[in-house]
Amino acid sequence: MNNIIRKNKVLIVDDSNVNVQVLMETLRDEYAIIVATSGHKALQMANLEPRPDIILLDINMPEMDGYEVCRKLKSDSATESIPIIFITALSEKDDEKKGLELGAVDYIIKPFSPDLVRARVRNHLELKRHRDFWEDLVQERTSELALVQDAAIYGLGILAEYRDPETGQHIRRTQLYIRLLAERLKDHPRFKEYFDQHSIRSLYNSAPLHDIGKVGVPDHILRKPGPLTADEFNQMKLHTIYGRDTVSRIGKLMKDDKISSFLKCAEEITYTHHERWDGTGYHGLAGDEIPVSGRLMALADVYDALVSKRVYKTAYAHEQAFMIITRGDGRTSPGHFDPDVLQAFVDVHGDFREISLEYQESAIKALSTGLVCSQW
Repeated sequence: MNNIIRKNKVLIVDDSNVNVQVLMETLRDEYAIIVATSGHKALQMANLEPRPDIILLDINMPEMDGYEVCRKLKSDSATESIPIIFITALSEKDDEKKGLELGAVDYIIKPFSPDLVRARVRNHLELKRHRDFWEDLVQERTSELALVQDAAIYGLGILAEYRDPETGQHIRRTQLYIRLLAERLKDHPRFKEYFDQHSIRSLYNSAPLHDIGKVGVPDHILRKPGPLTADEFNQMKLHTIYGRDTVSRIGKLMKDDKISSFLKCAEEITYTHHERWDGTGYHGLAGDEIPVSGRLMALADVYDALVSKRVYKTAYAHEQAFMIITRGDGRTSPGHFDPDVLQAFVDVHGDFREISLEYQESAIKALSTGLVCSQW
């Protein structure tokens, strides 16, 4: 059976029946034609599937003129890529300039030649085909790059698992916790300028790297089944510096702005996820000196340590971990966390519990090997 080739769809927008008839006679043999006789109707028809491949738009119409129709179409992500050709009796240069500035691709003056209309429509559809092809190709390559990047990032994070078997599920849980907090805070007045789709994705993707620096910590410290000495603890704290410096060296090799933005987030998380709001963390940063990424990871990391079983302690129930984080127990106090991040945790703590339960099995299996990290 022969494949049916769909004709390109042309939307003609004009309140003059005479003009519509001329344009239909000019184009009907090559294209599927739909007609709107008002601006409001044009906006409706432009959103019907399949959407028009090109729009021939009159300017002088009652209620809503062609300029306003064009402005609305170009402000809608669903229709912004549809080429618009103005067909009008207006001939002043300023009129043409205004139309092109609004996003139209061409401007045909009435009375028009049918041959000219056919040629212009054909040329702009061809340009659109080429543009769509390259945009699809770029999107495909971008998606492939994102998949490779995500896999590489997660792989780097799991690299620490060879030194610390608990890290595998810890990576996954904290990745989900940090996204949960970010989504909760994205409309908060203090954070709405920071969080958008790109920044939340960067947080989610860079979270697995937060403990990558542990590969530089000696085994007798990393796997010690008990409290660390002061000297050992100082060496353990170096994992934040090792992680930061590793990501920084990678960043110096990268020229892509999107990758550089992600690596900046990763660098912040690796270095600052043990900082405390009151300034008593690893490196003494306090308050807003601590990057937002580090503040979120700090809470996610502490929660996960509390609800996870270690050789030197049993896993705390979610309710107990919640009380420790929100009220303190001597080791942890509410003052360790950004107050608004802490409130976000309070708001979504039930979801934290669900994540911890869903991703605990592998961590329990890892404990049977006796290879665990004794520090948060």
